[in-house]
Amino acid sequence: MSLFSDERPTIGWIGAGRMGLQLAIRLIDAGYDVAIYNRTRSKTQPAVDRGAVAVDSPAELAGRDIVFSMVSASQDLLQVMTGDEGVLSNPQLAPKVVVDCSTVSVAASAEVRAAAEKGGTAMLAAPVSGNPKVVAVGEMTMAVSGEREVFDEVEPVLLPLGKGVTYVGEGEVARLVKICHNVFLGVVIQSLSEITLLAQKGGASRAAFLEFLNDSVMGSVFSRYKSPALVNLDFTPTFTMPLLLKDFTLGLEAGHELGVPMPVASAAENLVASAIGAGHVADDFATLVLEQARRSGMELVPEDVVVDDGLSGR
Repeated sequence: MSLFSDERPTIGWIGAGRMGLQLAIRLIDAGYDVAIYNRTRSKTQPAVDRGAVAVDSPAELAGRDIVFSMVSASQDLLQVMTGDEGVLSNPQLAPKVVVDCSTVSVAASAEVRAAAEKGGTAMLAAPVSGNPKVVAVGEMTMAVSGEREVFDEVEPVLLPLGKGVTYVGEGEVARLVKICHNVFLGVVIQSLSEITLLAQKGGASRAAFLEFLNDSVMGSVFSRYKSPALVNLDFTPTFTMPLLLKDFTLGLEAGHELGVPMPVASAAENLVASAIGAGHVADDFATLVLEQARRSGMELVPEDVVVDDGLSGR
């Protein structure tokens, strides 16, 4: 028996930040009936302009079939789900399913799942990989965990959000999968900074080295996407250093709990913390290259060349 009375379930959306807004817009553009909440109501306006309805509290979304959330931290998730004005605050009215797309701790996710299931609401943990530009061009990917039967019913709603939706298991395993992903993100950008500056100090331009790398077997969607930042030093934030440090902390804690030594990740975490101490708080995490340059006795300047990020033509 289906969870939903209509093949197009109604959608509630919590969080109109850089990522949340773009994801909500993709569902609106796919034809779903979306109601949206954000603490700063004005941030919902682009979604409203495309047909969404803005509400004043998460509790007002409880009558929706599926409620998505995309928030910054574990405490925020607990507040919008189980707080006094949370989606799950009314025992008489609750959504069929809540889908959380945030990167939060396993403990917070499990607490929300328990509260949801107590009221008869299923939960899927569905953290995403990407940034607003990646989402906008349909290249986002998502790891999902929870009951397989619930995932199978909700999957058609998830598919318009991006190019890849992967079921990874029961419970909160998607949280760990996403944390592993973000730890790797930090390790890779640090390594990419090191080798790019090594090539530059040896005589190659950053643009030339990264063009070679991206065309080789070692190139990736990520290395290509970050090349403009490393070449032209445009650090418009897609993911900030404090958020990356939070994920390193969660990842290293998980490594300790599960008995998996992570010496490379630990070294990278220290470099991220050092970069934050140097003032790189609001800019993109690719500013790790500036700290690497400082340690290398180099003063970087933008190369001011056109660099293909692999996304602009999509």
